[in-house]
Amino acid sequence: MRNHRKKYIEEAVMKGVMYLCVFLVLAFVASIIWTIFAKGFKSISWEMVSQVPGPSFNTKDDGGFLNAIVGSLMVVIPSTLIAMIISIPVVFYITLYRRRNDVLSYVARLAYDVLYGIPSIVYGAFAFAIMVYVGMRASLLGGIIVTTMLMIPMLIRSGDEIAKTIPDEIKDATYSLGATKYETMKVILRQAMPGMITATLLALGRAIGDAASVMFTAGFSDAIPKTLSQPTATLPLAIFNWITMPSPFPERAYAAALVLTIIVLILSIGGRYISNHFSKNNL
Repeated sequence: MRNHRKKYIEEAVMKGVMYLCVFLVLAFVASIIWTIFAKGFKSISWEMVSQVPGPSFNTKDDGGFLNAIVGSLMVVIPSTLIAMIISIPVVFYITLYRRRNDVLSYVARLAYDVLYGIPSIVYGAFAFAIMVYVGMRASLLGGIIVTTMLMIPMLIRSGDEIAKTIPDEIKDATYSLGATKYETMKVILRQAMPGMITATLLALGRAIGDAASVMFTAGFSDAIPKTLSQPTATLPLAIFNWITMPSPFPERAYAAALVLTIIVLILSIGGRYISNHFSKNNL
């Protein structure tokens, strides 16, 4: 009887701790979203999201930050595609073409773990040093390169962990039917697609919200870049620049933060829909 009561108390305490942790996390997220939306909606206007900065933008309310919105998308969309093209073959090479515990797989996973933990500003400093060495100026191309470098380790490590969750019976079944490793890879890719989409969204969310790396490589411009060699503005860097400046710049920072948050929410909801679609087809 006493042991039963003790277990009941322990379970109740642990359940209370879990509820408290969930509440704290939800409260923290809700407070961030409330602050951004409350202050952002007060400051945002149609002119801000539909116009580029005017000639007097730095001294008065003249124009908007369309250049930063377009610049962020021009950096992260190509970076995401390039990172996926590079990461997916690496994941399947480690998973299918190498034994799970051989030396090369161990070293590769260790290397990507290290790259995953490196701060983004280090990526920016490294890419900037390379750009200076080859005589390349801050530009849209530089932002795409460093953002791709930032996303590759996240996609590879996430994809590797997702591939490990796929039962070995699926691989054995395809091999028993005479399938090649390439054909087996297509079967596993279909099974791993929902998880890969989620991993891509996590990497995309970090990349589109990062200011430290593009600060060195993409530069800043009041115009929308027309070529890869021109500098470009991004929303995180615009927020970073405006939040410490006198009024009305902090209001613009919250408006830009609102736009950035909405973009991330749209990407997340769209990705969740696609992930659920693949999951239903895999059943």
